[in-house]
Amino acid sequence: MADSVAHNVESLFSTTNRDFLIRNNDHQVKIDSLKGKKVGIYFSSSWCAPCRKFTPFLVDAYNELAPKGDFEVIFVSADEDDESFKAYFSKMPWLAIPFSDSDTRNRLDELFDVKGIPHLVLLDESGKIVTDCGIEVIREYGVEGYPFSSERIQELNDHEVEAKKNQSLTSILSSHSRDFILISDLEGKTIGLYFLLTADKECSDFTPQLVEIYAKLKAEGKEFEVVAVPLDDDDDDDDDNNDEEEEESFKAGVQSLPWLSLPFKDQSCEKLARYFELSALPTLVIIGPDGKTLHSNVVEFIEEYGIGAYPFTPEKFAELNEIKKAKNRWVCDGEVCFKA
Repeated sequence: MADSVAHNVESLFSTTNRDFLIRNNDHQVKIDSLKGKKVGIYFSSSWCAPCRKFTPFLVDAYNELAPKGDFEVIFVSADEDDESFKAYFSKMPWLAIPFSDSDTRNRLDELFDVKGIPHLVLLDESGKIVTDCGIEVIREYGVEGYPFSSERIQELNDHEVEAKKNQSLTSILSSHSRDFILISDLEGKTIGLYFLLTADKECSDFTPQLVEIYAKLKAEGKEFEVVAVPLDDDDDDDDDNNDEEEEESFKAGVQSLPWLSLPFKDQSCEKLARYFELSALPTLVIIGPDGKTLHSNVVEFIEEYGIGAYPFTPEKFAELNEIKKAKNRWVCDGEVCFKA
């Protein structure tokens, strides 16, 4: 929600005894260096699992925007001790209110009416609130949301509506800053976007079935590809070593599969999950050769019909439904079949 009040950054972050903010190496940065910059005030804590999950997304956006020189983030910690604060802050490339200054941290909590964390308030160059829904903006748009104004968000919303009307593989899979998948290699083919959790039992049970069908279709020369969209996260664990072990385990698992995959914990994975309004896992979204969505989830069809569900078109599913209806007209007792 935008606010017409222009906050003075020096008044916001300083005290009579302190005119600086700190970096995670204890380097002091004068608060007046924030003048004329867009500022994100990040309320977060190491004990908060959703905070730990969101922070890497904010780090990615910050690292891309930092070279512009006109954007800064201020960490307002809700940690319970200095050791926890320092450990969590060590993962952040931006500035922070010193942990010892609990009065300022509490004052900012009250001023911006923080009801829960993570919470991100975004201010423009004049100190006016652009939005207090910065978490949602960064999750949804990342650095593309910059400068995070209502006009920019509306522009992106309009673009997304238009993109859905004119959906293509490029609009679904392309990234403004990264190119993990050569979209040109996929164009003109039927594509399965495979949303999964690598440790989930239902996903683990379905994957071998999909591998088998994928191999058969390849052997038959069919133009079919799968792109895995992993939705793994580690909300209950903030240990860096375990993060690395989990990523290595994921990479090992991906290397054993015959298809492509988006990177581990990449922001585009969650964006795709929202785009396709995911409601269950595993989910296999089918994109036709023209880049349009053929079906929102064919997992149950594959489990029931196997390769017979290919090419996953409405006509194929109508045909399978008629066959199923015809079979249901008969009842068999082991020796003789009767009309139902």
